[in-house]
Amino acid sequence: MLDLLFETSWEVCNKVGGIYAVLSTKAKTLQKRYKDHLIFIGPDIWTDEMPSPYFIEAKTWLSSWQASAQLPAGLSVRVGRWDVPGKPLTILVGFQGLYGRKNELYSSMWNRFGVDSLHAYGDYDESCVFAYASALVIESLVTWPKVPPQRVVAHFDEWTTGMGLLYIKAHQPQVATVFTTHATSIGRSICGNGKPLYDYFEGYHGDQMADELNMQSKHSLEKAAAHQCDVFTTVSEVTARECEQLLERRPLVTPNGFESNFVPRGKQMQEARERARHKMLSVASALTGESYSSDTLLIATSGRYEVRNKGIDAYLDAINEFRFALNHKQHQRQVIAWVMVPAWVKSPRADLANSLARNQVERLFNPIVTHHLHNEEHDYVLGKINAMGMHNQNGDPIAIIDVPCYLTGNDGIFDMSYYDLLVGLDATIFPSYYEPWGYTPLESAAFGVPTITSDLSGFGQWVLQTQSGDSHKAGVAVVHRSDSNYSETVHQLCMRLLSLYQMDAASAHKLSNAALKTSKLASWEHFMQYYDQAYEQALNAAATRQKKR
Repeated sequence: MLDLLFETSWEVCNKVGGIYAVLSTKAKTLQKRYKDHLIFIGPDIWTDEMPSPYFIEAKTWLSSWQASAQLPAGLSVRVGRWDVPGKPLTILVGFQGLYGRKNELYSSMWNRFGVDSLHAYGDYDESCVFAYASALVIESLVTWPKVPPQRVVAHFDEWTTGMGLLYIKAHQPQVATVFTTHATSIGRSICGNGKPLYDYFEGYHGDQMADELNMQSKHSLEKAAAHQCDVFTTVSEVTARECEQLLERRPLVTPNGFESNFVPRGKQMQEARERARHKMLSVASALTGESYSSDTLLIATSGRYEVRNKGIDAYLDAINEFRFALNHKQHQRQVIAWVMVPAWVKSPRADLANSLARNQVERLFNPIVTHHLHNEEHDYVLGKINAMGMHNQNGDPIAIIDVPCYLTGNDGIFDMSYYDLLVGLDATIFPSYYEPWGYTPLESAAFGVPTITSDLSGFGQWVLQTQSGDSHKAGVAVVHRSDSNYSETVHQLCMRLLSLYQMDAASAHKLSNAALKTSKLASWEHFMQYYDQAYEQALNAAATRQKKR
């Protein structure tokens, strides 16, 4: 049994990307095992005017530590619980007052571990100072006389927390350390710069690519953390190969699970689906002036705005090919394709909000987008839709609608969360080029929504390994992607869409149930065993280190 388990991430109580989903869904299973011996640590970037919607200040045993902690000037903490299933103990760290120590920190990390912070830019400083502050908090707790812990694991997520891990390694060597990279900084950068990652994979060298891509500091920090931690982990075999090649250490694979306790069941599921479909069809009608029947095929993609990595380009091209395929057939069923990818949103469209309030069905100007953007003329999705000539004219076989906002429940148009809308879809498509795991298709499956992903995603490969590539058995279709088969990928997606379009209600229901069953196999209940292994290995390594001192 652990005395204390810390997990530090920039996305604790801070919904930025996929790591938030990993930690917030894992929390319930971890808290059930470790109770209040589990402590999450995240950044305190909130104000009185804009408080965190995810954090609840609460009196716990940490309150006593907080009152007596001798923390350095410039470092503040708030203690309470993360408002997710399990309600785990959480410390939010105010780190902004420690920027004055930045150069001293960087010098120390260069001398001890060879971390090159000289070429730092962007979010490097902010991440490192937060990680350092988090390590000081961990140090304060593990040396607090009232709770003298013996078996402590400090788990750090992503390069953004690497500086904290290295500080603990240097100053509190009795603490076992685990470092998880959810995607290597170099691998993501190679893809983001349009370079082929897979065809030349074994020819890439991490240090060399860091120099070429101006990623020296992030890569240097990530590599040092990967080599200095007691146990190095990543989320899939796809990324394990990447780590071995670019960071030069083979990690333990700890797959990402999902906690489906908030997914509605039975009658509630059907009611939620009807609400979601009603809302989406209402928005589509108010925007395009078209009346949509209840059996309209609703499909979507979502996730981070990474056009190539997340397969947004392939999704849009597949929709376009699907449109031409339907034009050559006698199409009976209406189709709406959604792009639920947050962009640089300015405000909800007032004309659309007014039409919805009046239940008005009248075609609006620019009927392909639900919110105003700051950079509409330069937005990839809108530009691509216009280039394809998809303007949502009455009689078009497919309407396509861009939803460029975070669906948190207060966007001004839907006013429903992403999950509340997800349940109403007939299918989702995530043909990722670079996807260490892939929460979006797993989330879809958990809501009984059949999904299509790629074999370059960790989740896609897991489905192939566990379900033998049988999409009818899994409710998850996995298309093949490589550096050189983009057109083939788009065509595969189009064929899958045609199959869904032609599917009868009974077959669609079976596919939905298959997706639900697959998601249950990927629950944290099944995947936590890999973390147990990681923590035990780390504790053994720390114990061995202490014996040698």
